[in-house]
Amino acid sequence: MKQLLKYFPNITERQIEQFEALYDLYFDWNTKINVISRKDIENLYEHHVLHSLAIAKYITFKPGTNVLDFGTGGGFPGIPLAIMFPECRFKLIDGTGKKIRVATEIVRSIGLKNCFPEHLRGEDERNKYDFIVSRAVMPLSDLTKIMHKNISRINKNAIPNGIISLKGGELQEELRPYKNIVETTEIVDWFTEEWFKGKYVVYLPI
Repeated sequence: MKQLLKYFPNITERQIEQFEALYDLYFDWNTKINVISRKDIENLYEHHVLHSLAIAKYITFKPGTNVLDFGTGGGFPGIPLAIMFPECRFKLIDGTGKKIRVATEIVRSIGLKNCFPEHLRGEDERNKYDFIVSRAVMPLSDLTKIMHKNISRINKNAIPNGIISLKGGELQEELRPYKNIVETTEIVDWFTEEWFKGKYVVYLPI
């Protein structure tokens, strides 16, 4: 939590309560359903919550923004973003039912009213969204093929609607088809911890 307050000092008491509740909830659920590597649960705030919130450093979603978290797993990046942007709407989808069960229970436990997990594959999602967010789910080309149909044509934010993905490693080949339009930002531009080296926010306008 200290890291969170270091980078987001202006969050409200309610947001602090919700973020603080995440550790015990994920720790408890992780003993039943493995949504986070058991060795990694101690690093929940740095490796999962703060990592998710790199998107909040890249863009401040305007109130009323509609966001889809594709392949959310146990709720990342969608749940931390939904806490951070209470006036936006987040739908979280994943093809693995037990992971969505965890996300659903955590959303309910912390009283998150703007976050809606659903057991659904991206191919079956029919609604329109301002942004699709994801965390290392699949190559950008595959993600774009599946989710292109779900991007709204009406822009309301500072940047055009599109896909914002958290990725790591060597991305040159993956991003080559989009080299003239994709924007890649190193997360260490915002968060100084060693773990964030080689990790990026990748934005593709659609």
